[in-house]
Amino acid sequence: MGAISSIGMNVSDHVESLLKERHGVSHAEILQTHHQDKLPVCEIKKTNDELATLAGMPLGLSRTIYLSALAAQEALLGLPFNDFSAYRTGFISGNTVGGMDLTEKFFVDYLQNANRGHLSDVVHHECGAVTEVVAKHINLQQFVTTFSTACSSSANSLMHAARMIKANQLDIVLAGGCDALCKFTLNGFNTLMILDNEPSKPFDKHRRGLNLGEGAAYLVLVSDSVLQKNNLKPIAELIGYANANDAFHQTASSAEGHGNYLAMEGALKQAALKPSDIQYINAHGTGTSNNDSSESIAIERLFKENVPMFSSTKGNTGHTLGACGALEAVFSCVALQHQVVFPSLRFKDGMDECAIRPETSLKSVQLNHVMSNSFGFGGNCSSLIFRKA
Repeated sequence: MGAISSIGMNVSDHVESLLKERHGVSHAEILQTHHQDKLPVCEIKKTNDELATLAGMPLGLSRTIYLSALAAQEALLGLPFNDFSAYRTGFISGNTVGGMDLTEKFFVDYLQNANRGHLSDVVHHECGAVTEVVAKHINLQQFVTTFSTACSSSANSLMHAARMIKANQLDIVLAGGCDALCKFTLNGFNTLMILDNEPSKPFDKHRRGLNLGEGAAYLVLVSDSVLQKNNLKPIAELIGYANANDAFHQTASSAEGHGNYLAMEGALKQAALKPSDIQYINAHGTGTSNNDSSESIAIERLFKENVPMFSSTKGNTGHTLGACGALEAVFSCVALQHQVVFPSLRFKDGMDECAIRPETSLKSVQLNHVMSNSFGFGGNCSSLIFRKA
């Protein structure tokens, strides 16, 4: 696994931050915006040049590329070999902003003088370009593709990777996603009126919105034959996954969380598990009125009297958009490794529309199966289930 976010530069940092209940909510320093002192974000306090140096890449690329490369490189270091010539390999990555940060700078200059700047400066604007640049950098170019399904992007990357391995099309896949903070995203979410001007409080009755974050995370998925041939000890097994779409609204879930319900139900069916087999859910839990309500109602509907412990780690990292599915997949695996359940930070009062409540303190528990939810705009909902290896 590999991860970078506002609470850590690598997986070890994240484990320490989660166990010590740290968060990365602060005012923006790298991102220059007139919302600087009004809207808190979860920002990685490294400049693009610093990230480029850490990643061993040229200056002048997009921030999304650097974050992606750093997490991807860490994940590959977890393998005991770096020669992939004998295997069918893939790199599947999700993101939503592409190289938007560079485009924003180009556009400001262009408005001042149409003769300034070159389109070659923004050639990596689109989402797929980010994946292709990183694939070349890490030398995984046999099969390369990009998912851009909003907040479920990297969860769908992991699901697609698992399906391709199961179908005997690939042997080793690096899957996950990335996203960087940019003005376009911050302004867009602010226009939707779903940003909190204080640290967010997922699932709380008085929640007022989310905090945007940035980051990247990747997991290496391998086939059983690769596992056995190299005598590898897996961190966890991805045994269930499903995607559903309720097509209710461009930016909102249906009130009853129909898509959420279908995704969780489908993942359980694919894993051949009963609802009572899940001990912990890393919920999507954005802190918005719509998401937390619909997700809670869907959980209550599916699990009935067997609602497992659940929480949202977005109180720690903020909502990392295209990265959150993979980042929280990493957290789900960490939960299985350490046999702990993470709390929903800042939760105090339960919602009126349902009786269930998230965990509010770090707990040591016996975990065999963890579900991770990622629900995107347009009703694109995905659930993953991990089993203790």
